[in-house]
Amino acid sequence: MKVNVQTPHFVADQKLINFIQKKMDKLEKFYDHIICADVFLKLENTSDRQNKIVEILLSVPGNELIVKKQAKSFEEGADSCAHSLERLLMRRKQKIRASA
Repeated sequence: MKVNVQTPHFVADQKLINFIQKKMDKLEKFYDHIICADVFLKLENTSDRQNKIVEILLSVPGNELIVKKQAKSFEEGADSCAHSLERLLMRRKQKIRASA
């Protein structure tokens, strides 16, 4: 699966990009028709500790799934987004099976 990581206003290190790539590759176990994933990593200018936002737009045939999480670190946010996407993909797969 093609994963596009976009980081406006800062440069992400390769370790973080590889971590996100692994998380997105695991999603193919749940639904094998994923086209691509667009990952947006944003920093919010607040004094709050949870100032990192991870937003994932997953393209699947028919529509797009969007998940947005705020966390203390980008790794934690990406992990949380991946778990949410797993649930959404399993639900989508069950609906397709039920209609077939």
